Amino acid sequence: MRKKPLIALLALTLAAATPAFAGPPFTCHVFEIGSAKSLPWSGNDNWLGMRDDYDFHHVVADTEALLTPSTPTLVRMETLRRASVYASRDRAVAEQLIAAMMSRVHTADQAGQPIALFDAGYVIEALSEIEQFGSHTKQLAGSERVLAGLTRSFEARPLLEKSAALRPGDPAIEFALGLLSRSPESETHFRKARAGAAQDELLANNLARLQLQ
Repeated sequence: MRKKPLIALLALTLAAATPAFAGPPFTCHVFEIGSAKSLPWSGNDNWLGMRDDYDFHHVVADTEALLTPSTPTLVRMETLRRASVYASRDRAVAEQLIAAMMSRVHTADQAGQPIALFDAGYVIEALSEIEQFGSHTKQLAGSERVLAGLTRSFEARPLLEKSAALRPGDPAIEFALGLLSRSPESETHFRKARAGAAQDELLANNLARLQLQ
């Protein structure tokens, strides 16, 4: 089954991790994006740095505006991570976020933008993580009820893997798959990510941040 109990998920993640790499991978890690523009957030290292002055009901439109074809993959990851955390406050907003990402998937082939597959896969996985561990985090308390069953009919990994196949020159997607995978499969993805990091400063910074160089 795709869904795992929280304890099993964390145990598997910790078993495959370095000391700096622990917790649900698409939600609990702040990705370094330098000076790139993303959704409003409080603090560079606060994984739950939601700002009270930001109207999260605008998160879907704001996220779509930020995800241009030229937006680097690491910036997409941090933006989608923030969007998922904001959206977890309200089921209707979370539904709209998934619908918006899946709508982009359906037109990706015609538009020549396979990165839309990655975006959708990221959101689905991030919301699934929040549903599973929300009750264990004070700031996200209740999100497990808000999101209950929301991602059950979706599979994140096939979307992410297809995006990697269609964008073989994007090592940041391999980085994301490495975070999601379990050892030794994760190391295969991280090796590909490291090979491309010399041409991707953001990727190099994030590999170093998680002690994965």
